[in-house]
Amino acid sequence: MPSKSPAQHRLMEGVAHSKAFAKKVGIPQSVGKDFAKADVGKKFKEGGLYANIHAKQERIAAGSGEHMRKPGSAGAPTAEAFKESAKTVKKAKGGGVSLAVGRGEKLPTKQGAGLTAKGRAKYNSETGSHLKAPQPQGGSRKDSFCARMSGVVKHASGDAPRAKASLKRWKCPGW
Repeated sequence: MPSKSPAQHRLMEGVAHSKAFAKKVGIPQSVGKDFAKADVGKKFKEGGLYANIHAKQERIAAGSGEHMRKPGSAGAPTAEAFKESAKTVKKAKGGGVSLAVGRGEKLPTKQGAGLTAKGRAKYNSETGSHLKAPQPQGGSRKDSFCARMSGVVKHASGDAPRAKASLKRWKCPGW
């Protein structure tokens, strides 16, 4: 049976190529291999909910005789479908979440730079992420953060004051 979406294809490829992953997701590896075999050479339709809506609008404008379904009618996208689709929408280049010190979403550099609880909540709601509070006392997240942010400071073209302030706030070694 071929996959119905790019996401299903990626899942089945993972299952087919990793016994541990197959066990983790609860799909027999033989099923993943069957899907992967059926998907050879198959191209998946690009886009998602909004791409389908725009394609239908173009067909209607060209005179296909179709019509858009009313919200709530059978086969029409649900509010939940729109919410899920919004999580995966690609942001415009240079766009992203707008966070500001003045609105209390970021700390000023003098106070250690990072995001406040309000800023993390805004970022998580707009992107579907799961940012967590800083972990300056120690742990794996601290080690990972310090390693990543040290690289930012080393490779920055300028002074990188916010990165340096956050390293100090997280109590990273050497800062």
